[in-house]
Amino acid sequence: MRHDVAVNGPTPHPMAGHDAFTPAEIATLVETRGVAKATAPAITTFVLALVAGAFIALGAILSTTVASGSTLGLGPTRWLAGIAFSLGLILVVVAGAELFTGNNLIVMSVVAGHVSIGHLLRNWAIVYVGNAVGAFSVVVMATVAEWWRLGDATVGATALSTAAAKTQLSFTAVLARGVLANALVCLAIWLATGGRTVLDKVVAIVFPISAFVAAGFEHSIANMFFIPIGLVLRGKEAVAAAAGLSVADLRDLDLAGMATNLAASTIGNVIGGSVLVGCVYWFVYLRPLARGGER
Repeated sequence: MRHDVAVNGPTPHPMAGHDAFTPAEIATLVETRGVAKATAPAITTFVLALVAGAFIALGAILSTTVASGSTLGLGPTRWLAGIAFSLGLILVVVAGAELFTGNNLIVMSVVAGHVSIGHLLRNWAIVYVGNAVGAFSVVVMATVAEWWRLGDATVGATALSTAAAKTQLSFTAVLARGVLANALVCLAIWLATGGRTVLDKVVAIVFPISAFVAAGFEHSIANMFFIPIGLVLRGKEAVAAAAGLSVADLRDLDLAGMATNLAASTIGNVIGGSVLVGCVYWFVYLRPLARGGER
């Protein structure tokens, strides 16, 4: 039973209360926020995007640290690493920031006719660049801090192995994994939007995010940390030795390998977030309203 309270005078606000928002209410909230995001000042958007890139990189640092030296086996280790990685999106959603993959949901506002394609692409471009700057800045700070030396370079070995594995994947494989990754990321944001408390939002985020990490899917913004830190560590013999990687194992870990991975994962992320989540939920919950019909 809903327990609505008045927020604007004696008439209860239709979205006031303690229960989680319904899927139809979430769709309305996401569409409304999409308009606000797409029309926000460029400098504000860029700064919030920079912060988001740093948040995701911090989640990647925690995830890598948790996975290092684990003897729990592949599945449990990757799942725990995924739970740790959830820190990044929790910070983005609760603290407030602009994440490219999450902003793929702005497409709902576009198909509803409230935002132009130009505004959408402007937002994506600014946020993508800002996310990259934020993630790269954490790579620099983690390198200077010699974070990779933890556990006698065990952490560095995990980071290097992760980067090498990502750049060895084919373009098609990364693209498909990118679709799946951002479908889960946008679903995490969707579920978090339905929550009314910080705890609601945190719990809603953890399972979809830990699922995509455990399954080895590809997130373009996370890879802006994972691969560059691998490039930094590639030249450190102690790290490569601790990882048990030869020169041949690292042959694809270069700028070309990073560019290929980011291109494929970005395209996949856009498809997964914009089409599989944004367009699908617009069609189900907002299309009838646009036509003046019933849900």
